[in-house]
Amino acid sequence: MRFNKLTTWIGIALVLGIGVGAACHSGAADAAAAKEIGSYFSMVADIFLRLVKMIIAPLVFATLVAGIVGMSDGKSVGRIGARAMGWFVGASFLSLLLGLLWANLLHPGKSLNLPLPDAHAATNLKTASLNVKDFLLNVFPKSIFDAMASNAVLQIVVFSLFFGFAMRAVRDRAGEAMVSAIDGLVHVMIKVTDYVMLFAPAGVFAAVAAAITVQGLGVLGTFAKFIASFYVGLSSLWLLLVLAGYLVLKGRVFRLLGLVREPTMIAFSTASSEAAYPKTMEQLKKFGVKSEVTGFVLPLGYAFNLDGSMMYQAFAVLFVAQAYGVEMSFATQLSLLLFLMISSKGMAGVSRASLVVVAATLPMFGLPEAGLLLIMGVDVFLDMGRTATNVIGNSLATSVIAKWEGKLDAEEAADPAPAAHAAHAAHGDSLSQEGGTPHIADLPRPVRTIEPAV
Repeated sequence: MRFNKLTTWIGIALVLGIGVGAACHSGAADAAAAKEIGSYFSMVADIFLRLVKMIIAPLVFATLVAGIVGMSDGKSVGRIGARAMGWFVGASFLSLLLGLLWANLLHPGKSLNLPLPDAHAATNLKTASLNVKDFLLNVFPKSIFDAMASNAVLQIVVFSLFFGFAMRAVRDRAGEAMVSAIDGLVHVMIKVTDYVMLFAPAGVFAAVAAAITVQGLGVLGTFAKFIASFYVGLSSLWLLLVLAGYLVLKGRVFRLLGLVREPTMIAFSTASSEAAYPKTMEQLKKFGVKSEVTGFVLPLGYAFNLDGSMMYQAFAVLFVAQAYGVEMSFATQLSLLLFLMISSKGMAGVSRASLVVVAATLPMFGLPEAGLLLIMGVDVFLDMGRTATNVIGNSLATSVIAKWEGKLDAEEAADPAPAAHAAHAAHGDSLSQEGGTPHIADLPRPVRTIEPAV
């Protein structure tokens, strides 16, 4: 499959970011100077991430509402939601189990040859924010504007569900004008996404350069066994997720992987799931997933289906236990798995979520929270892998559920011939031809990605 231009530019930016970051780290007089240089790269990366964040809330709202209104009946929402949560629970269990398995096989915490942090040292992570009470309260927005301002995806999903069902109920009185307005907003936000993605190579370059400038490549050698072990685990998780997807999607799963290569690279290089969200949604439409399924399942996945993050949590807890020489029995590790299955569902909206979950879990099993200080220095390199894995997991989940629901269009999945495009345009399928807005249940084919000129 031919690399498109944006993917190529992102790959080049990633390599250049590593090289420039290494050179800046070597040329810096001391750690303070390296941080100062890195802050300028971080500024560019933050600008790109802010551009992405500004489109997340309206994109989630518009696509989810459009999806609900476009479904044939209200029962479809409940059925799709149940299937999605079933997949999420299964994938979470698999991710945690693999994290424990590889940590036990590879023993990444043993023979570190590093001074261990004082067991009473503080990590300054806000673990108090991770509890059932706060999680349940944070699910429901006190203001939709506050939820959108903070990009609280789960809260936006809740409001969008109410809004979408209400629109279905009053559709006859509200008329098609409001339906068309929501539908039009979807297309506008997709076009805005295309514009924002033009800056992706610059954001990727700056994010990678900032991390390498501050940390240097030497830290990778110090924690090589730990990092390599974690990526071995992630590779096995990818393999099993793809295998599960193959059982449902058959050979088309490989086309899906090719399509989501671009958002996966964005997620990996920026360590931000939000940065990859708009592009993931666009690529799923190219694969043939109906908009109502993408708009409903993908936001839920961002809140509940964080496969890479789940694996990291189990892996990190055992790493700390091994570093401090604490043996954890099979029964204890089973309890750990069940505890993480529940506690990690409160990750959505928590700053540095995976680290916070691990920090809250360690004391529960008699392990020093300070052990997390061993990881925090290289966490950015681990975060890149787990974020990319989250994108793969959510793409597969959305596509599989679309297949189960009969909402995976075989014609969309194949690259149409130019003649086919012309035929569609002749029948008025193109917005530019008619100047109008199609029915919400029959959203048009995705807008072609605007790519930088070579």
